[in-house]
Amino acid sequence: MAAPAEEGTLVGLCDGELDTKRHRSSYLTNKVGGEPDWLPGVSRRSPRCGRCGAPLVHVVQVYCPLDVSPYHRHLHLFACPAAECSSGPECWRVLRSQCLEAEVAAAERTPSRPPPAQEAPLAATDWCDTADDWGMEEEEEEEEEEEDGWGGRGVKEDSQVQEEAAAPEADAGETDVSSCLQDLSLGESQEEVPVLRPFFISVVEEADLGGEEDDLRHAQKLLREYERREGVTVGELEDGEGGGGEEKYEKTKARHGDAVFSRFMKKISLCPQQILRYCRGGKPLFISEPPSNMAQVVPACGSCGASRTFELQLMPALVSLLQRKDVGAEAQLEFGTVLVYTCKNSCWTAGSGSAVEEFCFVQTDPDQQLFK
Repeated sequence: MAAPAEEGTLVGLCDGELDTKRHRSSYLTNKVGGEPDWLPGVSRRSPRCGRCGAPLVHVVQVYCPLDVSPYHRHLHLFACPAAECSSGPECWRVLRSQCLEAEVAAAERTPSRPPPAQEAPLAATDWCDTADDWGMEEEEEEEEEEEDGWGGRGVKEDSQVQEEAAAPEADAGETDVSSCLQDLSLGESQEEVPVLRPFFISVVEEADLGGEEDDLRHAQKLLREYERREGVTVGELEDGEGGGGEEKYEKTKARHGDAVFSRFMKKISLCPQQILRYCRGGKPLFISEPPSNMAQVVPACGSCGASRTFELQLMPALVSLLQRKDVGAEAQLEFGTVLVYTCKNSCWTAGSGSAVEEFCFVQTDPDQQLFK
């Protein structure tokens, strides 16, 4: 998922559930939930909630290479599934990872586990040549031991005794190590990371969804031309001498309680089912009034110190898709929109193997606040 060369917004839509038995996702897959697919050479991370310390659930994976960069590029968003935590910024984490095409090719050539060493296959004649030799060396050793008398045999028996005496100690050591490993694995399994049901994300350009909006713009253009030609406004023609048009706007504004929220709803009304908006370097769509010092709210990149720029945001329609894979369990994630800001330079240290943490800004839905 990468923004087109000209400024434009890409819209993410749910494209059906990802059946792990039939489909295998990779770092190239844009998806909701499931297990994160890390880029080759990037260490797997399980971030934790900054408020309650619980392991975070994987919410969204976005493949978003930059046009002028040689890197594959990934964004992973994680959130705390606890209802009291989902709206807090410290309960969200976004990790950016990158790798070169050469690293991907090397990882594909290198198997995950080295194959066991295989001996050269034996020919049929080899079996015949060595058939008479089986057991000959052992018989010769036994004859030599008999010639040595009890001393030779005693050395062998003493070594066996020593090996048998050492065996319990070795077994005990192995038991201690295995028990430690077992305790470690049990300690990790006691707190399993929840997994959300995976869904594919299809990506379309917002401009391609604007058929009705284009018709509306054309009608507004004709309306403005009519107003200039006649020297009147539509509001005056419709509402007569009274200011009915302004009163109607005030009622709408009072209903939503926030002009920013009204603009948000108007913008997404063209495609209410959108779950994600992507426009690196563009303008975010706020659901409520942002802080006046938003430039100071977004911190600089923790790796290189460069400023951060807006890249993508999660939309309210995504909330209904965030369902636990556990039978009867709900994720309890609630938010209005989650805005992601990333390093303007998209800095990356080759070979570091560690994802870079970026910044999330969480806004709640004003209507949700009214009913809480």
